[in-house]
Amino acid sequence: MNTFNLPDLGEGLPDAEIVEWMVAEGDEVKVDQPLVSMETAKAVVEVPSPYTGKVVKLYGGKGDIIETGHPLADFEVEGAVADAVQKQAIKEDAGTVVGSVEVSDRVVREEARATTGGVKATPAVRAIARKLKVDLNAVTASGAGGVITAADVKKAAQGGASSTAGSIAGSTTGAAPATPTASATPSIDGKQVKGTRRTMARTMAQSHAQVVPTTLFDDANLSAWAEGEDITVRLLRAIATGVEAEPRLNAFFDGNALVIDVRDQVDIGIAVDTQDGLFVPVLRDVGSKNAKALRKGLDAIREGVAARNIPPEDLTGYSIILSNFGKFAGRYATPIIMPPTVAIMAAGKLRKEVVMVKGKPTEAPVLPLSLTFDHRAATGGEAARFLGAVLADLEKAG
Repeated sequence: MNTFNLPDLGEGLPDAEIVEWMVAEGDEVKVDQPLVSMETAKAVVEVPSPYTGKVVKLYGGKGDIIETGHPLADFEVEGAVADAVQKQAIKEDAGTVVGSVEVSDRVVREEARATTGGVKATPAVRAIARKLKVDLNAVTASGAGGVITAADVKKAAQGGASSTAGSIAGSTTGAAPATPTASATPSIDGKQVKGTRRTMARTMAQSHAQVVPTTLFDDANLSAWAEGEDITVRLLRAIATGVEAEPRLNAFFDGNALVIDVRDQVDIGIAVDTQDGLFVPVLRDVGSKNAKALRKGLDAIREGVAARNIPPEDLTGYSIILSNFGKFAGRYATPIIMPPTVAIMAAGKLRKEVVMVKGKPTEAPVLPLSLTFDHRAATGGEAARFLGAVLADLEKAG
């Protein structure tokens, strides 16, 4: 009997939700045959079978959440492949690459390291950290490229570096915690948050815990615009112009190692609101595209989100984010930065306002802007110069 545990699906998340089983108990399957579709961080990923054999047991049904590294299915498997899998599974840092399991006497090791908010560690190391109650954010990495190893986690556990809520609370006072009152801890009897909203909740909490945000507000006077200009396309172009003025806001920032990676290419994450939650697909190399290409890319993104068929790789790797919340309502906001990015630009609701144009009061369209940036990675001056360049580009005639 061989148990196939849910592998890390490339996003560093602790679990995934079953969307649909493509096999049933008792079925004969072949290696790489589609086994199950799982919903991860804003995408549905098809997980293939790692074996050729018989499906004995399926763990969970549609809508159930399976933790990474926990059983997904049991198989009856014969031959060298089963033996190789069992041997490899006991190795500390081994992992299955989804869609790349080979029919041979070996198992492909996981090449991609799970990275969340600047913390680099394999799924096996994350599992050890959870077991030992060690916060990876408090661990000093000794591996190549800033990767946290199992030895790092064990060292942190032995040295009392764990920073779970319980250990921190216990270390600050010798007194027993007061028993919470009923009003302080209300009973919540509701529905479990799943899918995209589950991912969104984690991302927001991660940002709150790791980012030092500051927001600048200003208004763009659009009186020079021609009739029918594409607001989102102009915002994308303006952000690319802002990056030229201050590249530091187009970057990845590792708050633990205090390392900043300023990106040469402007890859903008486009925040798309849906009934299922927030999606952030990426529009790549914005600075090299003309208005027509940008609009085509935006349309493809929206169609992909609606159909839920955007590849997982197109939901990661953005270097700065745009949120155009103003198409619904609202003037200014304090948008949330998604680590490891440094900045997010948000546009509010377009309005008419009396402004001074060439020394005369004139009614003009005004677009409110909010720029949130991580103050650990950029100064107020850098953010202000970035915003100034964005405003200057938006206020030009098309």
